[in-house]
Amino acid sequence: MKIGFIGAGNMARAIIAGWLDKKVVAANNIFIHSAHIDRYEPYAKKNGLIACSSNIEVVEHSDIVFLAVKPIILGKVLAEIKATVQMKKPLLVSMAASTSLTDIENEITDSSLEIIRIMPNVNVEIGAGMTAIVGNKNVSEKNLTICERLFASEGKVALIEEKDFSIFSAIAGSSPAFVYFFIDAMARAGVKYGLKKQQATKIAAQTVLGSAQKVLLSDKTPFEMIDEVCSPGGTTIAGLLAMEEAGFMNAVVKGIDATVAKDQGK
Repeated sequence: MKIGFIGAGNMARAIIAGWLDKKVVAANNIFIHSAHIDRYEPYAKKNGLIACSSNIEVVEHSDIVFLAVKPIILGKVLAEIKATVQMKKPLLVSMAASTSLTDIENEITDSSLEIIRIMPNVNVEIGAGMTAIVGNKNVSEKNLTICERLFASEGKVALIEEKDFSIFSAIAGSSPAFVYFFIDAMARAGVKYGLKKQQATKIAAQTVLGSAQKVLLSDKTPFEMIDEVCSPGGTTIAGLLAMEEAGFMNAVVKGIDATVAKDQGK
């Protein structure tokens, strides 16, 4: 199976790194091209990938073509590869935010194409990702399963309806940045009380990791688990009440709201 990437940004590289680490896809079966030759050629050479001279060449060599470009230039890319896609008919996998399957179908003008839309997060790089997948009406069960297995090798997969992609993008795609922000805030509090930043960051990050793992392994809700940590009249409940007084939960929800609104073009 030969896989092509049109675009070589952070998300494309995270996906590729995850596959190479898990030995799911051989490096010489990955074809890549982007607009910045000074960036993607050295990257391809370093990792043993095949650097292509054009987006059309990527399509010509690939069974699956990942559209890993920003939505603002996706239309231009699709116009460029349209004729080759119509002739070769690879499985198209779009990673473009705010771009529906119908949008891509309308650009390619081929009603027989198999198209999948995905939304991974950067944690696929370390095998701890979360990826949403949905296919158009033409996608075979075989190809949907292939895509699902590729991303299951890098974490967890959710087969969801396309209407739910905006909220998935907010709570899975964008939220790593929110979590990094939370970890950094806790680390800075540690610095305030005398810890070194590196030490405080490691403590905060490990605590978030362990807490997340415990949530995934438990049948209880996170809210129920909060009660298990809070002793009557203790330090934890004092901290929680202070955070809530400062608007912690409301700030998180507003962050998700803003992310969804941006994805929906509001």
